Order: sequence, then structure tokens, then C-alpha cells
Amino acid sequence: MKLGIVGLPNVGKSTLFNAITKAGAEAANYPFCTIEPNVGIVNVPDGRLKVLAEISSSQKITPATIEFVDIAGLVKGASRGEGLGNKFLSHIREVDAIVHVVRCFEDKNITHVDGNVDAIRDVETIALELIFADLESIEKRIERTKKAMKGGDKKYAIELSLFERIKEALEKGKPASSVELSAEEEIIMKEVSLLTMKPVIFAANVSEGELFEYEKNENYQSLARYAKEQNCGILPVSAKIEEEISQLDDSEKAVFLADLGIEESGLDRLVKESYKLLGLISYLTTGPQETRAWTIKSGTKAPAAAGKIHSDFERGFIRAEVVSYDDLVECGSMSSAKEKGLVRLEGKDYVVADGDVILFRFNV
Repeated sequence: MKLGIVGLPNVGKSTLFNAITKAGAEAANYPFCTIEPNVGIVNVPDGRLKVLAEISSSQKITPATIEFVDIAGLVKGASRGEGLGNKFLSHIREVDAIVHVVRCFEDKNITHVDGNVDAIRDVETIALELIFADLESIEKRIERTKKAMKGGDKKYAIELSLFERIKEALEKGKPASSVELSAEEEIIMKEVSLLTMKPVIFAANVSEGELFEYEKNENYQSLARYAKEQNCGILPVSAKIEEEISQLDDSEKAVFLADLGIEESGLDRLVKESYKLLGLISYLTTGPQETRAWTIKSGTKAPAAAGKIHSDFERGFIRAEVVSYDDLVECGSMSSAKEKGLVRLEGKDYVVADGDVILFRFNV
């Protein structure tokens, strides 16, 4: 999974990126500090892996990973080349979802490109630039499709109708995601990488003192209402606190979070929100050599899930031996779970559930 972190300059975007990836991207108080996108790959926090590794005496643990891409600060006119223009818009097209960092804190020592903090204005500035960029893209697609229609293939008529509906929505200031799609149209749109089709999570960056009373922050309140209207996720974070957490080892982190009265770091919450937004789950494999988490779409059937490990597993799929994580932990071993009849044999139509511990049988 790849998440693109975007926002206006000086909203705490690179500070948050540094905190969650420990990648050391430059964070400074001036616009366009980030020019080339910084990339950091982080492990998906999953306490189940350590428990399973102990049960299986695994030699190593391999968690699922998320790639974060910190993209240069957007400004008004970006779609027309202002600031760094389309250079960074191309980077956004490659991500699965957008984490939009929105400044909700006041600090006279940190400049704001528009002179004052206004969460909704800032969000709409970027939303409009993404719409303009998509409008340009869809107009080009329409022209190409019209030319292709001269060959007489009926599929291009379907595409043209779809693209024109999307163009109409964009011209009204609505994202492409607001257009209802048939199953056939969803397949078409997978090949058209529009920015406003991507799921969005707003990371509402509040001050350290407001993290525990963020609901009293007026900018957060207005942003939460906006997120609900747009079917987007929202997550209150304090980039400065996350920066402090990132400097600690695991034991110090646990103490620090406990002292703050926080159960999970912003990274942990962001990962959960991202999985929820994208409809993702994890199944697990475990044995003496390795315990590992595999990320799949919710609703994935066993053969396709097996294919995440290797294409041969999917091609030669025979069956899956499945036990739930909770049952396995309660039994203490796979052999005990089998004795109690908790390990099930599932076939090609089995839909994998989050936390399933699976052994695939295949023959190629």
C-alpha cells in the first residue's frame, strides 16, 4: 500500500512524515522545502505477529509494510504550474490513497502561505487544484476516445459516456469519486488514474496541548463536518508529539504513551484508518522459519490470497488449512488446535477473514 502525504506548505506535513518513517526528510519553515518526493517504508504495527512467532519458535518476523510518499507542498494554481506545478501531481497519481495534512494549530512563529489558519479554505484550495488537474486529464481521454470510436468498437461509446459524466461532475467542482459507477465502469476507471478518485484521510494537525481536547478546536470541528460530507476519513494528530515518539525505543515509547494517556501512536491510528478506508485486512502465516502478515482486500477468496505469496500457490491451489488467530493462541499450538477440531479445511470459495492463520496446500 502506498500513501501520498499532501498539504499546503508549512502545515506540518514533512514533520509528520519524518515522525512516522524516521526517514529524516528536511522540515523547515519555508515553502517548497520538499521538492523531490521523500519516500519511507514503515512496518504495519501488528502485535499478533510476535505472539505467533513465539508459538512457532519462528526465526524471523516479517510484518506487512506501507510506503509513505511525502509530496511537495501544494499551492493555489498548482494545476497550472504554480509552485512546483504538475511535477508533484504526477507523484500523487501513483498512490493508493491520500493523507491530506491540514493545519489546525495557531503559531505566530510558523508562517502560513495565506496569512492565517483556515482549515476549510486550505482543504478546498487543494481539492480545487486536484479537480483542475483531473479535468485536464479527462478532456484528453475524451479526445482520444472520440478518435478511437471511428474504428466502430462499441466499448469506446461506453467509455465516452462515462468520461463525459465525470467531466460534468468536475466542472461543477465535484470530485470524480462522486460519480456512481457500474461494475463495468469501475474496471474502466482502474486504468484512468484520476486524483479525485482516490480515498482521502485528513490528518488534522493540532498543537501538543490540543491533542487531548481536539474536539474543542474550531478548525478541527469544521474539518470533521467537511470530512463527513465528503465521505473522507479524519484523524487528529500532533506532528510535534509524533516527532517526539519517533525518537524513543519501544519500551520508552510505551511509557511515554502511558504518561500522555494515549493507547496508540498517530502512526498506529493512521494505519488502521488507512486499512479501513481501503477495505484491507491481513491474514497470517507462521512456522519455524518465519511468521508473516499478508495484506489483501476484504472479500478476497483463498486462491487469490495464496497468490500474494506466490503465483504458483494460486495456480496450483488445492485447499487452505485455516485457524483463527484467537483459537490458535488459546490452544497454544497448531497441533493442539487440530486436536480440538479448530483447524478447518477450506476450498476455492472460502473468503479469507482478518486474522486467519493459513497454511496453503498446492500442486503445480
